[in-house]
Amino acid sequence: MTNTWGPVLALLFNALVFGLSWWPLREMQSLGLHPLWATAFMYGFACVCIAIFYPNSWRSMGKHPALWCLFLGSGLTNFGFNWAVTWGDVVRVVLLFYTMPAWSVLFAWLLLNERPTRWSLLRLALALCGVALVLKTPEMAWPWPSSAMDYLALLGGASFALNNAMLKKLSYLPEADRMAGMFGGGMALTAAAALAGAPLGWVSWPQGYAWWPYALGLALLLLASNLSLQMGAARLAASTTSLVMLSEIVFATLSSVALGASELSTRKLLGGLLIVLAAALAAWPSKDKPD
Repeated sequence: MTNTWGPVLALLFNALVFGLSWWPLREMQSLGLHPLWATAFMYGFACVCIAIFYPNSWRSMGKHPALWCLFLGSGLTNFGFNWAVTWGDVVRVVLLFYTMPAWSVLFAWLLLNERPTRWSLLRLALALCGVALVLKTPEMAWPWPSSAMDYLALLGGASFALNNAMLKKLSYLPEADRMAGMFGGGMALTAAAALAGAPLGWVSWPQGYAWWPYALGLALLLLASNLSLQMGAARLAASTTSLVMLSEIVFATLSSVALGASELSTRKLLGGLLIVLAAALAAWPSKDKPD
């Protein structure tokens, strides 16, 4: 039996970093650096490190066109999640982001040829019920996204499912090549969005330099955590990766509630439990062919 402890611990470390990333992102925002600029700078730093230590990794983008899907998935994940978690309610954003188990069913089918089973469809239904509870508020007639942050969180979740499926699909490539695709996408798409949004007033231009220690520290952690994600996601089933990564909800919820950045209502708690249950079922043995 293959030992999965190493990949699982690697994914837990990645979840810890991303579960706590809302705090430095908000600190940088308060010091004059919008989360899109922050992401572009941090991932740009990572790209420079990759270019120095693995200069040939960038050539793989031309040799393996599938890396551009990883490029897109990583870029949209960071665009959606980092912006939403900086400006929105942390718990709500993280729960909507973790509609990932629902999206994973689709991407595992399309990209990995893992056909949906009764078990995966049950998880999908549970996840959607959880999302409905999170989205529904007394002021709304229907459980529908009510703000730009909701849409960004959902976009991030779908993109993260694509990201994990592509890591599994491209597991035959060296980790440095996959990191180049991920960090390149995270830098390029957020930088492009920031440059496009700044003249329109949607994104503020960087102000001052007091934010740079946070940016450098988080950039180093992102390098380590993304390497951990690569190690874990490339060695585990896409559904198992989704399950383990749910620990990010715990890290983000506990930290944001403790620091007063979010409130944990009964509705959020019930919706979150359904979303967690949907992913937990991915690890439950069934008679269906594993998806």
